[in-house]
Amino acid sequence: MQQTVHPLPARGWTVLAALALGALGASASVGANAQAMPGHMMKPARSAELGTAAAIDARGTIWTVSKEVDGTAQYLVLSKSDDDGAHWSAPTRILSEPEAIAADGESRPKLLFGPKGEFYVSYSKPLAKPYTGDVRFIRSLDGGHTFSAPVTVHADRAIITHRFDALTIDPQGRIYVAWIDKRDLEQARARQQDYRGAAVYYAVSDDRGASFHGDYKVADHSCECCRIALATGPDGKVMALWRHVFAPNVRDHALGELTPSGAVATPARATFDDWHVDACPHQGPALAYAADGTRHQAWFTVKGEDGGVYYASAAPGQPLGAPVKLGSDQADHTAIAIDGRTIVLVWRQFDGKATVIMGRVSRDAGQSWREAVLASTAQASDHPQLLHGRNGIVLVWRTAAEGVRVVPVKLEEKQ
Repeated sequence: MQQTVHPLPARGWTVLAALALGALGASASVGANAQAMPGHMMKPARSAELGTAAAIDARGTIWTVSKEVDGTAQYLVLSKSDDDGAHWSAPTRILSEPEAIAADGESRPKLLFGPKGEFYVSYSKPLAKPYTGDVRFIRSLDGGHTFSAPVTVHADRAIITHRFDALTIDPQGRIYVAWIDKRDLEQARARQQDYRGAAVYYAVSDDRGASFHGDYKVADHSCECCRIALATGPDGKVMALWRHVFAPNVRDHALGELTPSGAVATPARATFDDWHVDACPHQGPALAYAADGTRHQAWFTVKGEDGGVYYASAAPGQPLGAPVKLGSDQADHTAIAIDGRTIVLVWRQFDGKATVIMGRVSRDAGQSWREAVLASTAQASDHPQLLHGRNGIVLVWRTAAEGVRVVPVKLEEKQ
């Protein structure tokens, strides 16, 4: 069954096709007989899943969680660096038993630290039926020495899509796990009714991950396979930003609050590009909040004849400012981090020969910017991540050739 794509201008289609073919420097190819389901972009075959979680603990140690394959068995493995990425410990398996693990770009494992040094890990477990899966969770309460057996965070056990998990913690230490869910789509199909996209659901743990309550629905009609961005504002509210399918098939973004009780207000529209496309671009947004409550967001879209990554901000109670394009038409997969008046944006971009990570930094809350290449590779790569390190914001980027790289983001100095 072939995907249906609304007509796009030549340049816009070039951008979308480049994503489907893995044109951003990855050493991947699409098989001649590959097919895509409706609502899903055709994804390239890959020799390795490089999706890696990274987090920095209170002592400044950098930890990663990634996927290890041993024959047909799949494991999550934990590694650390005490010297800002110069050296890494040998990977240690943290699953009690092997199971399927998603570790590609939009569906990577997640790692966060709790207020008492707890290790919290979420990941998506693909099931045998295509496009289905469960969202899983493990934790360590002893500094990463031992981990609990995995649990499924959602109460719904139907063999459908529960995937593309996102993980965050609020100031009270509550754990939030959000995901893309297709139960409402399946129910609509059973009633022979139309349903756009999927839905965003989440669950909450009040006991350090010992149990979860929820299956709270944030919104119907999300994009099927773009990651969700979660961020906590200075008021302590947990906010989610996701690609939404507005009627009839406009793939812009929506913003909604995740509450501990599951009480959900109507989400607000967060981008206004009017991108009509009947396919998932596999391009989730990025979200961060400044101390004054200003929302900073970045996202991929196609606007008329122009496609790529855009950035904009919105002060509390104010509309979104004018979007600014980041990089070239070959830009994708962005991340944002904020430290005081410093704003850091990074994105991945193909320059014709290699995949590079571009950095754009403001030290004055967005009044002025500097831009530079932070890293590059000639082979396949993961998405860039930004973390708060001991001496400022750092880029963490895994590549097939160079492994996990840690790059301080200091554009005042030569990179």
